[in-house]
Amino acid sequence: MKSLCRKISVSVAVILFLSFSTGFAADKKTYSTSPPAQAVKKWRIGYYEGGPYKNYPITLTAIVNSLAGLGWIEPLTVPQHDEKEMGKLWAWLGANVKSKYIEFVPDVFYSYNWKKELREQTRQTAIRRLKESKNIDLMIAMGTVAGQDLANNEHSVPIVVCEVMDAIASKIIPSAEDSGYDHVHVMVDPKRHIRQIHSFHDIIGFKKLGVAYVNSAGARTYAAIEHLHKIAKERNFELVECHVPEGGATPENNAKAIECAKSLVPKIDAFYMTVAATVNKETLPQIVSAMNAAKIPVFSQSGSDEVRQGALLSIATSDKQSVYAKFHTDVIAKIFNGAKPRDLDQVCEAPPKIAFNKAAAKAIDLKDDIYQLLLKTAHEVYDKIEVSK
Repeated sequence: MKSLCRKISVSVAVILFLSFSTGFAADKKTYSTSPPAQAVKKWRIGYYEGGPYKNYPITLTAIVNSLAGLGWIEPLTVPQHDEKEMGKLWAWLGANVKSKYIEFVPDVFYSYNWKKELREQTRQTAIRRLKESKNIDLMIAMGTVAGQDLANNEHSVPIVVCEVMDAIASKIIPSAEDSGYDHVHVMVDPKRHIRQIHSFHDIIGFKKLGVAYVNSAGARTYAAIEHLHKIAKERNFELVECHVPEGGATPENNAKAIECAKSLVPKIDAFYMTVAATVNKETLPQIVSAMNAAKIPVFSQSGSDEVRQGALLSIATSDKQSVYAKFHTDVIAKIFNGAKPRDLDQVCEAPPKIAFNKAAAKAIDLKDDIYQLLLKTAHEVYDKIEVSK
């Protein structure tokens, strides 16, 4: 059976804005996603991340729910945790998941909390555990740096890498068709950023697009900067940039991120709000407020939650999150049923649907014909600008 990612229908109106392609290779062999009638062993699962990020608890919880849906674990209600509580969430899963097939191992949780000086130590500790203990059967690697740290030949434990913006550009895998290692699987959506930028330009038709980002190799990948430069050249719009400092969401860096975004306001007619630690509940309201006050439409690279908080547009993430989680879960289930991670299809394309904020549209005096079209075609519509607590 084809994966859920292959079954996405596109409305005629929305496809005017989005480039959506299909036709990638399927798994090399057919593997079941259902648990066997008799449990042969308990699969022991561990977790690795670089540090807190808002999508991580959402994605992990969705994977757990999908595993329950397939019958690998008993149904349960996972309590809400924020990104700074991933250790607590993992411990809760270890204590509360009931299954004759799977165990979330409480002490196999690794995070260096974005402290660069601890990254190599954390990586070596995790890899040593994988090599020496011989009792970890699968690792969930959450995020780009997690994939970079564990997608290698220093161990042979199956790795499922989630929440990666661009696995090829970040050199986790050589191509969408091949992970490069028998034990590694990374979900890729090769044209995700291209679809986003194209859709924003199709709708708004801007001439000068602002973007603020950390000017490091990793952060440029997260922010899709190379895609932005390429599309700007192809579509003949100007990219106006400013840089925010490395080092995460410290009070000083948050202040500089707000200052950076505000410095763009007089120079641009649209703003692409990138994925960054300094775009958070402290900074986002001020960034969005400055843009909306200047009648500048904002597109969120991150997704619907930032549209809820006042960005004009993004690709809707309610379906995307569940589709991605289901894809990861199917991969995990197939590995449990004998698949090599490398032999499984890595391509999963996000549903091409739009999230739209009506209040932001009113604030920037969006043209009525565009407003009405978005109102009719958007998959997620927000009536007001909310502020996250």
